[in-house]
Amino acid sequence: MAAERRLSPDRLLDFATAVYASAGMPEADARIVADTLVMADLWGHQSHGVMRLSWYLARLKAGVCSPVAAPKFVVDAPAVAVIDGGDAMGQVLNVFAMREAIRRAKVHGIAAVGLRNSNHFGTALYYTLIAAREGCIAFLSTNASPAMAPWGGRKKTVGTNPWSWAAPAGSHPPMVLDIANTGVARGKVYLAKQKGQSIPEGWALDANGAPTTDPAAAIDGIILPMAGHKGYAIAAMMDMLSGVLTGSAFGSGVFGPYQTDHKSGAGQLMIVLDIKVFQPLADFNARMEKMIAELKAVPLAQGYAEVFYPGEIEARNEARNRRDGLLLPADTLEDLVKVGRQSGIATPF
Repeated sequence: MAAERRLSPDRLLDFATAVYASAGMPEADARIVADTLVMADLWGHQSHGVMRLSWYLARLKAGVCSPVAAPKFVVDAPAVAVIDGGDAMGQVLNVFAMREAIRRAKVHGIAAVGLRNSNHFGTALYYTLIAAREGCIAFLSTNASPAMAPWGGRKKTVGTNPWSWAAPAGSHPPMVLDIANTGVARGKVYLAKQKGQSIPEGWALDANGAPTTDPAAAIDGIILPMAGHKGYAIAAMMDMLSGVLTGSAFGSGVFGPYQTDHKSGAGQLMIVLDIKVFQPLADFNARMEKMIAELKAVPLAQGYAEVFYPGEIEARNEARNRRDGLLLPADTLEDLVKVGRQSGIATPF
């Protein structure tokens, strides 16, 4: 098995791009998908990084995900749009839709764009950050395949259904939130399984409804919601926005990126606000700097060396990992070797 080693993010990006291009994706689209994976690793979210490269590749090869995106407008109102993604890669569709939402918000001050017949897209913050860099505030919700049960039930019909907010923050990297509504993202359970590690108590129940620290049993069982009934309720609302409102699948009709026998049916909703309509962007940025300064100035609790604002840790991780290289688990490296061999592409290490 390949040993852990540090890799060049740029070489890893080129490799992942070549892999997806070999599966029939246009070069530019393949690079978008590859970039979302490498960025997740750079941010420190290996559960959504190149560990998933083979998952998306398998779906392309199985024909449940279209390699060529041809999004079509179902609704094309001035500040509102609904786009049918035609089962193309969620990463490509969400970049397209977010840029469309930003364009409309720049004209109307606010815009909402829904995606139907989309796919899993990796990390939600990748897309909201596009808007933050354009002087906008963005919200994005998505639904996902069932992972947890409705509160009080024992059959999983509710997805993790992540959501994200992002905003510029003046001289600081953007303030950004990206969370699933389970106590932990399901990808972290898969990562623990890949590493052969146990998971903490409180993350999941097995298929019989008993607490488990076995990641395999957790995957077959139920991932627990964050904050009890509140996490379940938020997840249900995100499914309403992402699936019901957009005209896409919802609940048990959504299938995950690790499945190759069904089209995804995932839907997304994004809302973008153009800050300059509310106040001058410079004023907003100055106010954000004051807000962050206030957050970071509080006395520290025992055991903590610093207060972070949302998104700060990811920004620091990216800077460090770009400087030092990405340290990937041995199992992930082994998987990359396998994918490279199958695709006829030399691995970047």
